[in-house]
Amino acid sequence: QVQLVESGGGLVQAGVSLRLSCAASGRTFSSYAMGWFRQAPGKEREFVASIGANGRTTTYTNSVKGRFTISRDNAKNTVNLQMNSLKPEDTAVYYCAARLAGVRSSKLTDYNYWGQGTQVTVSS
Repeated sequence: QVQLVESGGGLVQAGVSLRLSCAASGRTFSSYAMGWFRQAPGKEREFVASIGANGRTTTYTNSVKGRFTISRDNAKNTVNLQMNSLKPEDTAVYYCAARLAGVRSSKLTDYNYWGQGTQVTVSS
């Protein structure tokens, strides 16, 4: 069983930065691929970014490329999402997810465990 706890969300103005963190339980964190997804009101949950188990490979959805950076610290069992130049359309609940297979993926159904989410609200 893997437990994921997100933190770092909040209410910010457009243009600023925010850093989300996800703390994972379990002794095999370094074997999981990790992902960040988000869900805006009235919309389906969508992929944001993913990182492979070794941290060397990453994938981003087009709308966040160049603004968001996903990273992980396997020694601390954490994965982070650095979000720069935030826009109102980034407003959503952000979820951390773990995939037991170590290869990163943009598909929701590839992930086995999910956190409860953290709200990010960007005002214009």
